[in-house]
Amino acid sequence: MKRRLLLSLILLALGGAYSRGVEVGTQIIDWTELPDLPDRLGVAGAFSGVSGEALIVAGGANFPVPLFKDGQLNPSAAKVWLGNTYVLAEPSGKWREVTPLARPLAYGASVTIPEGLVCIGGGDAGQSYAEVFMLVWSDGRMEKQELPPLPKPCSNTAAALLDTTIYVAGGQESPDANSAMHNFWALDLSKTDRGWRELAPWPGPERILPVAAVQDGSFFLFSGCRLLTGQAGRIRRQYLKDAYRFTPAKLGAPEGLWKRIADVPVPVVGAPSPAIATGQSHILIFGGDSGQHADRTFQLADRHPGFSTDILAYHTITDTWVNAGVLPAGHVTTPAVKWGDTVVIPSGEVRPGTRSPKILSGALRKTRAAFAFADYATWILYLAVILCMGFYFAKREKGTDDFFLAGRRVPWWAAGVSVFGTQLSAITFMAIPAKVYATDWVYILAQAAIILVAPIIVLFYLPFFRRLNLTTAYQYLERRFNLTVRLFGGVAFCLMQLGRMAIVLFLPALALSTVANLNIFACILLMGILCTIYTVLGGIEAVIWTDVLQVIVLMGGALLCTAVIISKVDGGLSQILYLGVQANKFKAVNLTWDYTTAAVWVVLLGNIFSNLVPYSADQAVVQRYLTTRTERQAANAVWTNAVLTVPAALIFFFLGTALYAFYRTMPAKLNPTLDTDAVLPWFVVHELPAGLAGIILAAIFAASMSSLDSSMNSMATVVTTDFYHRFKPNSSDHTRLLLARIVTVVLGLFATACAVLMALYPIKSIWDLFMALLGLLGGSVAGVFALGIFTTRANAPGALVGILSSIVTLYCVRRFTDVHFFLYGAVGIITCLCAGYLASMIIPTSKAPATGLTVYEMRSRRKSST
Repeated sequence: MKRRLLLSLILLALGGAYSRGVEVGTQIIDWTELPDLPDRLGVAGAFSGVSGEALIVAGGANFPVPLFKDGQLNPSAAKVWLGNTYVLAEPSGKWREVTPLARPLAYGASVTIPEGLVCIGGGDAGQSYAEVFMLVWSDGRMEKQELPPLPKPCSNTAAALLDTTIYVAGGQESPDANSAMHNFWALDLSKTDRGWRELAPWPGPERILPVAAVQDGSFFLFSGCRLLTGQAGRIRRQYLKDAYRFTPAKLGAPEGLWKRIADVPVPVVGAPSPAIATGQSHILIFGGDSGQHADRTFQLADRHPGFSTDILAYHTITDTWVNAGVLPAGHVTTPAVKWGDTVVIPSGEVRPGTRSPKILSGALRKTRAAFAFADYATWILYLAVILCMGFYFAKREKGTDDFFLAGRRVPWWAAGVSVFGTQLSAITFMAIPAKVYATDWVYILAQAAIILVAPIIVLFYLPFFRRLNLTTAYQYLERRFNLTVRLFGGVAFCLMQLGRMAIVLFLPALALSTVANLNIFACILLMGILCTIYTVLGGIEAVIWTDVLQVIVLMGGALLCTAVIISKVDGGLSQILYLGVQANKFKAVNLTWDYTTAAVWVVLLGNIFSNLVPYSADQAVVQRYLTTRTERQAANAVWTNAVLTVPAALIFFFLGTALYAFYRTMPAKLNPTLDTDAVLPWFVVHELPAGLAGIILAAIFAASMSSLDSSMNSMATVVTTDFYHRFKPNSSDHTRLLLARIVTVVLGLFATACAVLMALYPIKSIWDLFMALLGLLGGSVAGVFALGIFTTRANAPGALVGILSSIVTLYCVRRFTDVHFFLYGAVGIITCLCAGYLASMIIPTSKAPATGLTVYEMRSRRKSST
């Protein structure tokens, strides 16, 4: 306790007098009303969803004669089932009545899919139905398409769409059934000819009127009612609070796994379903019948206060519930519909026997924090320091040897720290804690793979890069094979870096603008322009030394966040450890042979090969090896980077677990609209004292610029050395230095412009496709280096065959298999190595075998020299 108090006082002294901690769960949705449904009484149990960007409400039931009158049951009242279908083309438009359903129908389940509104089951006064059909609104006409019927008639059920599969759970087989159904059915829309599959149901009681939802790759089932036979055969309802999560299996178990999760705080029977998923890990449930007045329905009659108006938010990661605001009115037995950026609750029952024609429309609030003067001051001070470093090192850049290799005067420890900083982008800074926060420590073995790769680099690759007096790694490929292979290596590297540069600017800027009152364009321009200035001025030397500063800020920021969390969690470090163990957050090994999951062998083997790609074939990393005075110092730099990964991994992984513990104990502080990857920036801007948040902001900027400056300088090196100087060997060093600086400026402007375009237009999906295609190149480039170094008989035609085989094979593996992405590097490298070697045995070449360019000849030289 004393240590926690001391830590809090230190943080207070460092960061100012206040924290911006807020509880978001007060009201996260702003509600308005759309035009009333044409049926002035409203309907309950209607089918509703979206097709052709229009809102559809079809079927339902109501009481034309009120169920209650003057506080008494009205004997003249009778429920009427309807088939009317209405369409609202736009929120400000007018309802249009179109072709009705084939029969009056209500109390089924509604699921919106890209093609239209799927209507599942339902019933009328006499029976329940098994029919399933889709309503499609197109060109001003409503079309009905039949889908495979349910295994049994079913009404008062719940359904939701997960990927391409519709899941249906619960219900009753007939209107007068004396028990609910314990059913769980699935229809894969990509294989509708196979019909519905009957799966194992949830490990709890049967129910009607549950709430379904999908989020985080799982199907969720909340609450509902059991039907029990009471005295004199009268059916009564038992209101349930239990909840379950179903995760479909990939391989092995054909059905999937059910898991009991935290109970709903109160029953939410008949709440709008499917519930709405927000962000990447929240589910919102709107109102519902808690059963509070169930035994007094006829006594209260038309004085019934109505159903719950509470909005409950469930968090799939911390398994917690919070109140997230209130509804204007509690509507039950109606779907919740996502229409564009809004949530729509169309009509429904507002109290027993009474419907409402009101159409509620809600928009999620965007919650952002304002930075204090101290935050901006810290941030500006950091940016000013790195800019000054660029001007300082500009005085030492006399030629290309200085600009590309820093005159080989960089200390080994600084080169090693720079390699570490180059590989640690802002995306990684935010993504690793977020991944651990959401899952566990299984990925930490990926960091251990870097230590295993280090001796391979030092023993087998580094001697070639150093003793051949290279400026770029791809010069080796021409000496070992031919010019074509060298050019492929250079082009592949430049393409991969071009794609990466825009991403490392855009994603951190997007995360910061999402959680804080920062302009995304200002963030992009500031990072891009400043990074371009100091890189073009100071060359690789400025890049390396700013990397050193950036790593210090980065790691200091992670430690600072961890310390703040320890000071804020009740129970401190011991409570964080307890909650982590309780939730199995420290799990680091998956003992399985399944190659589709992060099994221990997949993580280790896959990352050994994946790390060979940057550490053996990426100019941004190899260039650091060449900036030290000697080969021994370069080896020390490689080991420095490897050793740094151990404490860094422990810090980032523990920070992820600490974030889990923080929000597990304080779930109301989470933002339900937030993506999981933004959880660290969200914590920073809402929980850190003024001034300290500016340090973390600087750390995120540091990580982005550390990656960007490396890409710009290394690409300028490749363009100047592997292309310009290769084809103009007589060009002056002054000309090449000028060209390198011009290329750096162009690259910086290109990356900044692409990031701005990604912020302006929805082109990220196109960019993701571009990056996925570029991802096919990395394994082939690393594979051709391995082919050259570890084989003596490989030749240029064989190397080209290996490259092509690697690209095609990796594309097929990614496109047609479920192989875990950690293994992609292994597939690419091994395919290139094997195919290239076999092709070299078959395809003759007139070029004389290379000498002194394989590991075997390098070893023999060492022996002869001793």
